[in-house]
Amino acid sequence: MKDFGSDKKNVLQANLDAQKIAFAPIMFQAAKSLRNLGILQYLFNKDKASIETIATELNLSVYGVKVLLEAGLSLEMVYLKNNEFILTKTGYFVLRDEITNINMDFTQDVNYLAINHLEKSIINGKPEGLKELGNWDTVYVGLSELPEKIKKSWFDFDHFYSDYTFPEIMPILFDNNPKSFLDVGGNTGKFALQCAQYDSTVKITILDLPGQTNVARKKITEAGFEDRISTIAINLLDNSIPFPKGFDIIWMSQFIDCFSLDEIYGLFRRAYEAMSENASFYILETFWDLQRFQASTYSLHATSLYFTAVANGNSQMYHSKDILKVIEKAGFLVDEMHEIIGISHTLIKCKKRIL
Repeated sequence: MKDFGSDKKNVLQANLDAQKIAFAPIMFQAAKSLRNLGILQYLFNKDKASIETIATELNLSVYGVKVLLEAGLSLEMVYLKNNEFILTKTGYFVLRDEITNINMDFTQDVNYLAINHLEKSIINGKPEGLKELGNWDTVYVGLSELPEKIKKSWFDFDHFYSDYTFPEIMPILFDNNPKSFLDVGGNTGKFALQCAQYDSTVKITILDLPGQTNVARKKITEAGFEDRISTIAINLLDNSIPFPKGFDIIWMSQFIDCFSLDEIYGLFRRAYEAMSENASFYILETFWDLQRFQASTYSLHATSLYFTAVANGNSQMYHSKDILKVIEKAGFLVDEMHEIIGISHTLIKCKKRIL
């Protein structure tokens, strides 16, 4: 890995950041309450207001508004001038930024209780926090059974980042006029439906767990694409089950971060064995070392801990070199690499290495 980060803070700044870490769960709840109770929205609408005015207008206690806004000062979501509170840029992001709100809801609804089991997950190599959501080996088995609020937050988080890539990747994928896709880990069929809408002749087969393919089939039927999109329900971790052959493109989108490096190798080898010499293998993924902004890297590092404690206990958001090594080991050559697709993704096109 190349060098990353430094230790150039002075002692006062380092101590302040340490206290932010120490109180992070408490202050997260304060930020969420400022958002959910309408205090940030009120300040956005009115530009500035006193504690008493906000309490009266929102039918909240003076005490409640006071403790939340005082926490907001240290969170730098608001500042105080002439006894009135004013929204900061950070406060605006918590209020209105779509990514921030999706991340916050994902943290609260999916992770907040579960992440308390992180240490045990590290020691045992299992997602010990998953028991807070349900009795499954991995979160993917239970996705269709999650309570609606938690399910919404999970899928909003999962889909948001990949959805932004579709307009950019479609011209790349269809440049050579492919006739068929194998969508490995196709989930609820969002990518497959986008392909079917983009090209009127392409056919797509989705491989995924039964819970996901059941949902995908419903969406495919609703969209009227039963003739061009099919599904196959399989255990993707069973390396004894080969991938079907005869596809121009094998596609894995925001998928390999759900698996350990050994498991990824098994998936890549099955893709290799299913491909003809002229087929292409595409991987769309978020790599923490290839991000344009520090906020993206921070979010990906945090998401890795979700995989550790909640999702499966053995995967993460990877460094690009980790995956490039597995690509080579599985027998592929990298043909193209497109960095910063959408918000934070990288698109890797592979070809079979012919020995």
